[in-house]
Amino acid sequence: MSQYFTLFNLPAGFDIDSEALERTYRVLAAQFHPDKFAAASVFEQKQAVMMASTLNEAYRVLKNPIDRAAYLLKQQGIDADAPEHTAFAPEFLMQQMEWRETLAEARAEKDDSALDELKKEIVAEQKQLYLQLKDDFAAKAYEHAAMQVRQGRFLDKIMQEIQAAMP
Repeated sequence: MSQYFTLFNLPAGFDIDSEALERTYRVLAAQFHPDKFAAASVFEQKQAVMMASTLNEAYRVLKNPIDRAAYLLKQQGIDADAPEHTAFAPEFLMQQMEWRETLAEARAEKDDSALDELKKEIVAEQKQLYLQLKDDFAAKAYEHAAMQVRQGRFLDKIMQEIQAAMP
């Protein structure tokens, strides 16, 4: 199951060498690009397309800290994204509502500075969450990491909404 890490020759873990991931991705993407197999047999062309697809998916998962954490948790038999795992701490629910209100008001008033401030706050929350995930995986606190992944999904989603609202 840690095939994505193996593909990029990285140790399986939350804390990865992002530069090594990027370098290896560029090398492998060039090596397995389907255009390089244009003159090959149909079988080899299909293999190249499948490899390119797997490579792109593995890169996407490993590059995103929340996707990487969810992938690692699946290796532990924990599906952090399963529908039955929707409970959040009351404090986080309150914070979500405040962020949503701030976003709605900033959109309605076309207040770019409020959007920028909210973005900075979310980025800081994401950094804090990534540090907590690093600690959770180091301590093998997988259930807590799963909760962090769910919170991270919300942060990713609101960040996308903020960026979509920005000019």
